[in-house]
Amino acid sequence: MKLEDKLSTVVKEMKPSGIRKFFDVAKQIEDVISLGVGEPDFDTPWHIREAGIYSVEQGHTHYTENAGLPALRQQICEYYKERYQLDYAPDSDCLVTIGGSEAIDNCFRALLNPGDEVIVATPCFVSYEPTVHLTGGVVKYLQLRSEDAFKVTPEALEACITDKSKLLMINFPGNPTGGTMSEEDYAKLVPIIKKHELIVISDEIYSELIYEGKHTSLAHFDEIKDQVLIINGFSKAFAMTGWRLGYLLGPSTIIKAVTKIHQYAIMSAPTVSQYAAIEALKNGQKNVDAMRLAYKARRNLIVDGFNKMGLPTHLPKGAFYIFPDIRPTGLSSDEFCERLIKEQRVACVPGSAFGEAGAGFIRVSYASSLEEIKEALTRISQFVEQFNVKPSNT
Repeated sequence: MKLEDKLSTVVKEMKPSGIRKFFDVAKQIEDVISLGVGEPDFDTPWHIREAGIYSVEQGHTHYTENAGLPALRQQICEYYKERYQLDYAPDSDCLVTIGGSEAIDNCFRALLNPGDEVIVATPCFVSYEPTVHLTGGVVKYLQLRSEDAFKVTPEALEACITDKSKLLMINFPGNPTGGTMSEEDYAKLVPIIKKHELIVISDEIYSELIYEGKHTSLAHFDEIKDQVLIINGFSKAFAMTGWRLGYLLGPSTIIKAVTKIHQYAIMSAPTVSQYAAIEALKNGQKNVDAMRLAYKARRNLIVDGFNKMGLPTHLPKGAFYIFPDIRPTGLSSDEFCERLIKEQRVACVPGSAFGEAGAGFIRVSYASSLEEIKEALTRISQFVEQFNVKPSNT
């Protein structure tokens, strides 16, 4: 018996993550500077870790309510009201999940029937496409363009809509581009979303990492608020990636349906993480503000460095990634990253790992120290010199 024959066809056809491929290569080479990791280089602030430790010492080691600790859901809703002026009821409109990824997966499972179409703004986080396919859904790509600052335009959205369109999946501030959407940008999409009765899944995990202006959401528009599901969490803003805690906000009808899946698949999010998250929301804003300032300084340094070496790089207004255009070298995204890690021991991620729209670009994370970024820029510049590209005015 061949065990491979017993595997799901969907799973067999699923491609491995393009991000992990380069992480694995980087681990095998000494003295590699990794600019590919999509997580903060900061440790979780001590007072948040201490709250988690204290919860264990107090014996809080049992399951919580399926939807999450009432105190945490209350804190999440108060946070969204204070930070983003959005009202949600903690008892009916909020679900605590194992990271934002579980929330995204469960939303697709709760909303999609086989053949339903999901419009996905791409280049995008690598998990969106495979989780849609696991439900039997169909992905329709909305290509974000560098000339539009990687924003969703009304023309591009309208062009993607068919009679099978059901969901719109967006991520702003965006991974891998660092792109953002303003209230004015979103306002142009609202009539289209309302007209076609689209449900929007808005991945806002980088909402605290905005460097110019302020974060806004499609949920701010009252006429479509009940069509918007917000995904957020603690990994990026509070440097809590290993705690695996996220949450979903939205209309109670959909939250109730998603909670049913969560009940059977998960039971409840990790208890110790939930207690730590309460402390993060109560007293962690000063830490978030300090990390944001550090990221902004790194962003400015790295964008300037890439443009000076001749790789046009848009100044991102959010997240902690840049998305340089490496086409002036004549290399593909994969070729560039493979040669860079072998010749100069710097690890980046090919833009093509985030969808076909990312071809010709690379994702570079600046969630590293200034010293590491400066050394990486020196090495990358030495690598690029062989291609005789001219400095960019971007």
